[in-house]
Amino acid sequence: MDQHRIQAFADATEDWQWIHLDADRAASGPFGTTIAHGYLTLSLLPRLTQGLLAVDGAAMVVNYGLDKVRFLQPVVVDSRVRGVTEIASAEPSPQGYRVGLRTTVELESSDRPALVAETVALFVPEARPPAN
Repeated sequence: MDQHRIQAFADATEDWQWIHLDADRAASGPFGTTIAHGYLTLSLLPRLTQGLLAVDGAAMVVNYGLDKVRFLQPVVVDSRVRGVTEIASAEPSPQGYRVGLRTTVELESSDRPALVAETVALFVPEARPPAN
């Protein structure tokens, strides 16, 4: 999680708090350096879970929602993160299949996770031609 990514997220979201961007001030702050936005870490979930599931006949996968999100510790600049994901549920819906995922974002340098989230993805089937 480099400072360039943190800056780009700050610019995209207009969240320019000093704890994210001001390295000099952050050095004497509670974390000793700049930290990533919690929502930046959360926004990495699609990337961290990419390719986890392959569903035959699915035209696309869309975010359906979030059921639970907890930010457990800050992600300091230059940290390495990874996602550990398990399937929590899967059920048919009128639009396709809803799949619940439970993801833990881990920090390479810590035994405590940075984030845990329960998300729901919707797998939308390919359109089928009408029967003759």
